[in-house]
Amino acid sequence: MLRCILRAKIHIAAVTESNLSYEGSITIDEAIVKKAGILPYEQVMISNLNNGERFETYVIPGKKGEICLNGPTARKGVVGDKIIIFCYSYVEDNKLKGFKPTIVRLDENNIILTIQ
Repeated sequence: MLRCILRAKIHIAAVTESNLSYEGSITIDEAIVKKAGILPYEQVMISNLNNGERFETYVIPGKKGEICLNGPTARKGVVGDKIIIFCYSYVEDNKLKGFKPTIVRLDENNIILTIQ
């Protein structure tokens, strides 16, 4: 059996831009994406701590410190909002023992504090 399990989380990122004109997605600092093990164009779920919105989109690697809500997702948050980014994967039951997600914690400037 396959189970949908949290594989990676970027904890408390600060939105730095909201770009309604873009086609859609979330742009995330490329170094953060790599440390979390999230691939470009991979699906993520975002939870906005400021307004309670939850939405899914895909990742585009960006510049240092950048967390930009693009296209329709720009309506889900504004600059300064704190968000949590989740990435899930399907994992076979026999591979779950000892499985732990990668958790990247950020400071208020989207600088990596810790990686678990």
